[in-house]
Amino acid sequence: MRFLLTSVSEKRTDEALHIEMGKFIQELTQAGVLIATGGMELGGSVLKSAGGEFSVIDGPFAEAKEMAGGFALIEVGSREEALELSRRFFAVIGDGEGRMQQIYG
Repeated sequence: MRFLLTSVSEKRTDEALHIEMGKFIQELTQAGVLIATGGMELGGSVLKSAGGEFSVIDGPFAEAKEMAGGFALIEVGSREEALELSRRFFAVIGDGEGRMQQIYG
């Protein structure tokens, strides 16, 4: 099962975070769970199609100087395993908010 995990959290740039995150990413890579990871712009755009009209709402949608965004694409055996990896991720980065969506195909 593949899941796309996205997160937005309070921006931390200390060296300890980079070391902890590096270890976590290395562990997931060696286990064959991590497919891809990266940072995301916080702004982006919301796209909406309704009644034949297409609209675009540009961000940012959060106070960008205080937030950081990222994603991970993982392949695991169950939704519960994906949730556990998400819990561990937030244990490393601290407070924030995320989204988990199963990827089909």
